[in-house]
Amino acid sequence: MTRVESLAELIRDSLSELTRSERRAAQTLLANYPLQGLETAAQFAEQAGVSTPSILRFVGRIGFGSYADFQRRLKEEVEAQLQSPLAKTEAVPARADRKQRPHDAFAKAVADNVLGTFRYLPAAEMEAVGATLAEPRRPLHILGGRFTDPLARYMTAHLRILRPNVSHLEGQPDNWRDQLIDMNGRDVLFLIDIRRYQSDLKRLAEAATKRRVTTIVLTDQWLSPAARSARHVLPARVSVPSAWDSNAALLAVIEVLIADVMQRRWGESRERMAAIEALRAGSDSDETP
Repeated sequence: MTRVESLAELIRDSLSELTRSERRAAQTLLANYPLQGLETAAQFAEQAGVSTPSILRFVGRIGFGSYADFQRRLKEEVEAQLQSPLAKTEAVPARADRKQRPHDAFAKAVADNVLGTFRYLPAAEMEAVGATLAEPRRPLHILGGRFTDPLARYMTAHLRILRPNVSHLEGQPDNWRDQLIDMNGRDVLFLIDIRRYQSDLKRLAEAATKRRVTTIVLTDQWLSPAARSARHVLPARVSVPSAWDSNAALLAVIEVLIADVMQRRWGESRERMAAIEALRAGSDSDETP
């Protein structure tokens, strides 16, 4: 399966080469991706606070011959975001080489996803997210979507060992709002959302931002709508030859963040881990006949 950069990845990779006005255009697009780019060049320019020619130069700088070509690419990505599992299954080509083991193409796609994810993850974002997650005085709340919430629970279970004040948001959206009411500028909300994106997670991110909660979104390369309200966005690659997207690269990012938190807090984390082991040993001895 050929891996093609998403436009968001392409833009992030080009930021250091852009002029000041072009960088403003890029940052405006990434902050409201992909909707900002679907407006006219004049509307895009007004939102970015630059001239229309600056928008056209930005589009040319990232490899498009015209604004129409740029928008055509964006529309193709929007279509990819909205693909149903059935549509993805019908798009998977039949195995041409009957000698090839059926899982080889899938395994290669997963490996490419992990490598591609870390190729394009902004180092500054990862650094900032790691530092935020390691701060024990900031309550951390973690939540995922229909197929990604098990990753949220996995992340919660590990970080609870390393630092205090970590919780998984439980129940239905109404329960989330009950917990959101106690959040403020000290709190951190970590959301995991990939296509087909969940509107309830988008609304939660918007409401959290209004309460000055620091929101982090781990998403796919096309970017969840929840990312528009996020302080930090971590895009991962998810596409594989299957009806469903792969969570492997998402898990890899989570495990890197867990390792980062442990390194940043090794002294305190070591003490917590030792105390947990002592509790476990005490519990095991109580059960010994």
